[in-house]
Amino acid sequence: MLLGAAEAGEAGVIPLSHSALDFPKRKKRSVTFMNASRVAEFTFLGLSRSRPIQLLLTVLVMMCYIATLLGNILVILTVHVDPRLLKLPMYFFLANLSIIDAALGSVVVPKVATDLIVCGRTISFAGCMSQIFFLHFLGGSEMFLLTLMAYDRYVAICHPLSYTIKMNRPRCIRLLCWCWAGGFLHSGSQLFLVLQLPFCGPNEVDNFFCDVPQIVKLACVDTRVTEILLLANSGLLSLMCFIILLISYAIILTTLQGHFRESGGKALYTCSAHLTVVSLIFVPCLFVYLVPLFNTSMNKTASIFYTIVTPLLNPIIYTLRNRDMREAMSQVPRKYIFPIVAPQKKT
Repeated sequence: MLLGAAEAGEAGVIPLSHSALDFPKRKKRSVTFMNASRVAEFTFLGLSRSRPIQLLLTVLVMMCYIATLLGNILVILTVHVDPRLLKLPMYFFLANLSIIDAALGSVVVPKVATDLIVCGRTISFAGCMSQIFFLHFLGGSEMFLLTLMAYDRYVAICHPLSYTIKMNRPRCIRLLCWCWAGGFLHSGSQLFLVLQLPFCGPNEVDNFFCDVPQIVKLACVDTRVTEILLLANSGLLSLMCFIILLISYAIILTTLQGHFRESGGKALYTCSAHLTVVSLIFVPCLFVYLVPLFNTSMNKTASIFYTIVTPLLNPIIYTLRNRDMREAMSQVPRKYIFPIVAPQKKT
């Protein structure tokens, strides 16, 4: 009988040892192997393999990072140097947005610049998971904060008489804490789902940093259920916040057109600045997390926007035509940079 099986195998018939009857045993051994091994590091495919382009990208990335830090630090100092601005909820939230943007850029950009300089493309498993956690923690907190800023503008424009009551400082602090807590829960759930997956073989990440969509593709098991949960967490969260923001600003713009035709210019500019920032953040995130079927180059381009470009542009957008911010910025050098140059009173 064994001889017949061997002859059948030679004749092109699948032998018994490789038939479907042995599949459960092989699957069990495979699962045991996957649980026993885990990749120690991941390798980034990066933005380019050309050395001249890498050097050019290094200069551009470092310039963007330095400008991001300086711009956001300047916004933070400007808000705190002027007590009048610090008392206003909008500028209080803006200072916190700058803190998030500076931290968000620091999660990704230094590693990218280092990899471009030394031609290194690897990151440890723990480092990759840390990058995912802080990226989604700060990104989720920023989405909730932008939604809160839209609510602040809605109350200020549509319900001005009750604004000081609804947006008093203790309540603003509580709402801000909820934004950070929401970002933490979002990031923790993302990381929990990723850590449940076994990574036993492929370790090439088709991106320049660790993010959930690319890491999930490297798992050794069927990830359809995990992808649905991650889609509900990241993609739908981004979409819901984006829709809420659009509805809020639509109501605000309608109110401005109907009741504040002459004096609504400043509020209209503030809303347009908010909408610009919202679009720069949410649209790339929707491409990456809600529509994962887009090609890889599209995902990389979108990732560049919300990790490098948006943190750089936010301070510029909010301060370019804001007269209050420009006037307060003129006080920053006198207070923080050249305090000893201030004129002294003659005795």
